[in-house]
Amino acid sequence: MSESRERSAAEREAARLERERRRGQGGSGQQPFAPVGREPAPPPEPAAPHPQAAPPSPPEALPPRNLTPPPPEVGPPPPQPTDESDLVSPYDTGELELAQLVDDDHAAGTRRVGWREARGGGAGTAEAQPPRRPPSDPRHRRFGAPHSRVGRVIALLALVFAAAVIWFLVELFQPFHGSGHGDVTVTIPAHASSSQIGDQLERQGVISCSFPSCSFLFKLREALSSSKLLPGTYHLRQDMSYGDVIKILSTPPPPVPTTGVTITPGKTRQEINQLLHSQGVKGSYVAASRHSHVLNPGTYAAPAGTNSLEGFLFPDTYQLRVPINVDTLVNDQLKRFKQEWAGVGLGYARSRGLSPYQLLIVASMVEKEAETQKDRPLIASVIYNRLRQGMLLQIDATVRYAVGNYTSPITESQLRAPSPWNTYVHQGLPPTPIANPGLSSIQAAAHPAATDYLFFVVKPCGNGEHAFASTYAQFLQEEQQYNAARSQRGGRSPARC
Repeated sequence: MSESRERSAAEREAARLERERRRGQGGSGQQPFAPVGREPAPPPEPAAPHPQAAPPSPPEALPPRNLTPPPPEVGPPPPQPTDESDLVSPYDTGELELAQLVDDDHAAGTRRVGWREARGGGAGTAEAQPPRRPPSDPRHRRFGAPHSRVGRVIALLALVFAAAVIWFLVELFQPFHGSGHGDVTVTIPAHASSSQIGDQLERQGVISCSFPSCSFLFKLREALSSSKLLPGTYHLRQDMSYGDVIKILSTPPPPVPTTGVTITPGKTRQEINQLLHSQGVKGSYVAASRHSHVLNPGTYAAPAGTNSLEGFLFPDTYQLRVPINVDTLVNDQLKRFKQEWAGVGLGYARSRGLSPYQLLIVASMVEKEAETQKDRPLIASVIYNRLRQGMLLQIDATVRYAVGNYTSPITESQLRAPSPWNTYVHQGLPPTPIANPGLSSIQAAAHPAATDYLFFVVKPCGNGEHAFASTYAQFLQEEQQYNAARSQRGGRSPARC
C-alpha cells in the first residue's frame, strides 16, 4: 500500500514537471530547469483500482513555475482504460486536470477555482441551487375567484341544458313507455289536423306525458315519422306511446259496416223515436235528446231548466255504424246544427226583441206549416205581424204538438186543450220549439217577407201552397173556398189535386 501511494505521488510530480517544461518551451524556447537532486519521473502508469485508497501523502515544496501556457500537445492519444470504472467522459478531462492542479496548488500554498465553482459565481457551494419561483402576483389571487365562479356557473348551466335536452328527447320518443291498457274507441274525422287529432287523443287518455302539451309532442313525433294519419274509427288503448298510435292511425282501418239514417225536416223528438224503433234501433231517442255535452240550450238564451233539445236536432241523412247508437245520432245532429246556425243572421230577430231561442221557435212553426219554399217567408211574416199586434197565433201545428196528434184531423176539444203549447189558448210563442226545422225555415224566420198578412189557409189544389189574407173578411172567403173543395172530396184534404 505504501509503495502504491508513493508511486502515485511521484506520478503526480512527474506530470507537474512535464507541464512546467511544456510551458517553458512555449514561452521562451528554453528548457525549464530541473530541481537539483531529482530525476525525471517515469511515465505514468495506470493505477490499479482499489476499493479503499489511502489518503495521499503531503506534497513537497515545489520550485517556482512558469505560468506561460504551453502549446497544445500533439502526440498519440492517451491510453484508454480497460476497466469500466476507469472510463471518464471526455467532458470531464478538464475537471480531472484542474483537480490535479488544485492538489498541486495546495502544495504551493495557492488555490485554483474549478469550472463548476467559477460558473456558479459563488465559493464554498458544492452544487448550484435551483432558482426560486417568484411569489405569486396578488392580482392573480384577487381575480382568480370571480373567474372560477363564472366557470362553475357556466358548467352548471351546461349540465341543466343537457338534462333538459335528455328529458325532452325521452318525452318525445318515450323509450320506456308501455303498450297501454284498457280499450278506447277513437273516431278520426276527415280533414282533421295532427294538432286536432293529438287534442282528441289526449282528451280520451290515449296519450299522456309530463310535458305541458302532449298534443304538441304528438304533432312533432308525427312530423318526424313522415306518416300520414288517416280518418276512420280505431280501437286503441289508454296511455299508449306516440309511435304505436301513429303506426295504427297511419294504417287504413278495416271497413266498418254503416247505415244511413234520414231525419226529415219538421220531425219532433217523438216522431224520430218512433221512426228509429220501426227500423229496429235500440235505445230511447227521447231520453238521449234531453241534454248533451255537445250543446247547451242556455247558450242560445233558452229559459233556465229547459230539459229538451227540441229544435236543435238538425234534420239530415247521417251515416252511422251498425248497430246504431242513439247517443251518437243525437250528437251528430247537434254538431251539424251548430255548423249551420253559424251562418244565420240574427239582426231582424233582435230588432223585434227576440232571442236566438225564440227565433228557433218561430222557425219550428214555419217548418210545420209551410210545404213550399215560396210560403216559408210569408208564413214567418204572418207570425211576426200577429205577435206585433198582440193577436193569438192560432197555429194548428202547436195544438198537434201539445196533444201529440200528428196525423188525424184536429178536434174542437183539442183546440181548447190547456197546454202551454196551444197557441189557440195562450198568447205569444210556445215555451219551446215544436219541431226540428231545416235550414230553409230557419233562414225564413231570420229574414221574413215584408207583408201585412195576418191570416193564411190551405189553397185548394195548390199542392201545398197557402192563400194569404190581410183582413179577417178575406180570410173567411179563402176558408169558405177550402171547405167547399173539401166537401167535394168527401171530407178529404183538397190541398193536392
